[in-house]
Amino acid sequence: MRQRAVLIGGAIVVLALGAIVAVAQSDDVPAAAPADTQADLVAGETLYAQYCAACHDANLEGQENWKSPGPDGRLPAPPHDASGHTWHHADSLLFTYTKLGGRETLAAQGMDFDSGMPGFGEQLSDEDIWNILAYIKSTWPERIRVIQAERTAAEEAG
Repeated sequence: MRQRAVLIGGAIVVLALGAIVAVAQSDDVPAAAPADTQADLVAGETLYAQYCAACHDANLEGQENWKSPGPDGRLPAPPHDASGHTWHHADSLLFTYTKLGGRETLAAQGMDFDSGMPGFGEQLSDEDIWNILAYIKSTWPERIRVIQAERTAAEEAG
C-alpha cells in the first residue's frame, strides 16, 4: 500500500510539474531575472527566512518524507538545498510557482491539485522573488548551479 501511495504521489508531481512548465512559459511570467538587476542575496536570505523557512526549513532541508503524500494527501514541502529537486527546474518555473502557488498554477492548466504551496505574488514583489531564488541558488554547489543555469538558458532559447 505504501509503495502504491509513493507511486501515485510521484505521478502527481510529474503531472503537476508539466503543467507548471506550460504556465511558466506564458507571456505573463518573466523567463528569468531581469538582466539589468543585481540579485541582493542578503535581502533574499532575509525574505526566505520570513516567507519560506516555516515550510522549507531555515537550512533549506524541507519537510520529512517530502516525496510521499501526507495524511491530507498533500506532498510535504521539498528541500531547496542540493538534495531536493528545485535545481532541476528552470528559473521561470521556480518564479511562477513562487508567485502564483501550486494550486493556481495548476488550475490555470485545468488541473485540480491540492498543493500546499501558496502564492506569494500579493506579499512579494517580482524583485523579492528573484532575490529569494538567487539566495537559494547561492547555497548550491557550483556543479548544480551550472546545470540549473543550462536548463534555464535552454528554456529561454526554446
